[in-house]
Amino acid sequence: MDTATHTTVDDIPTTEFDYDSSPCTDTKGQKFASHFLPTLYTLVLIFGMLGNALVVLILIRYKKLKSMTDIYLLNLAISDLLFVVSLPFWAYSAANEWIFEDAMCKILSGIYLIGFYSGSFFIILLTIDRYLAIVHAVFALKARTVVYGIVTSVVTWCVAILASIPGLIFNKLQREDNRYRCTLNFPHETHANWNQFLTLKINLIGLVFPMMVMIFCYAQIIVTLMRRRNDKKNKAVRLIFIIMIIYFLFWAPYNIVLLLQTFQTSFRLDNCYDYSNLGIALQVTEILAMAHCCINPVIYAFAGEKFRKYTCIFFQKHIAFPLSKHCRFLYTEPLERASSTYSHSTGEQDLSAVL
Repeated sequence: MDTATHTTVDDIPTTEFDYDSSPCTDTKGQKFASHFLPTLYTLVLIFGMLGNALVVLILIRYKKLKSMTDIYLLNLAISDLLFVVSLPFWAYSAANEWIFEDAMCKILSGIYLIGFYSGSFFIILLTIDRYLAIVHAVFALKARTVVYGIVTSVVTWCVAILASIPGLIFNKLQREDNRYRCTLNFPHETHANWNQFLTLKINLIGLVFPMMVMIFCYAQIIVTLMRRRNDKKNKAVRLIFIIMIIYFLFWAPYNIVLLLQTFQTSFRLDNCYDYSNLGIALQVTEILAMAHCCINPVIYAFAGEKFRKYTCIFFQKHIAFPLSKHCRFLYTEPLERASSTYSHSTGEQDLSAVL
């Protein structure tokens, strides 16, 4: 990499790319990063940590991990916790510089990337799990077991680790613009190829593949639900659309800007004005994408009536919030009824896999 001409916005740690060589200096992007990123990182850290830690606690203490869905929810929460645990280090780096040595640069980059990739994979697995439970209810009785959930989770973590290896290898401590940064440093002769490859990989794993699985699986689920007589099917359909829309709105802007940033020349965005604007846009959209880990507990765990009731029990028993008495408004039916996952009298899978 030509460090003499290479400049960056205050580096965003989550991306597996580096900016193309450019004579432009992006002081506007650097000021934005140093002023706003630490605060935004901190907010994502707080809400992401609280929500996902609560999910882990409820799943282990109350739900006892008795189904494949519980296994996937637990792993998704762990992925999101990994995703946010390194944010304090990146927040400090954005405001000042990287002071945590090269080894920490690699370790924290690896942890973050593993959390990113595994999170996308477990969202895909949760979608397929719901598809099997609703569309192939009879087959799901044999396939949706805790053992299969554990096996697929182990395989998923291995794949996520493999996907993170390039970022782990190429992230290094470097001095840029008189400050030390933890950034990607590709070999000069293959810089463009690695840059484009990793950007396309992020787009495929983080947006394209999950959206394709969601569209196919949830479309089949909706068709199946509309054929049934169930008072909760309209609520389930609304939740399905909310899940897909939220995922697209949180991740699509970042992936689009990332493509534009990597292929600036192809899109004729290689002048200094566009370079600066893309740098700021990348920071803003990446924060938005990070914030999805704060939403995951709500749309995947707390949307379920049984999970909400366990949460209320926890708060009433251990936290004793004055507002806990209002928890009865959070659910609409008894826990015993909500716990049913298959109706033998009708031969119909209920909607607990979705709600």
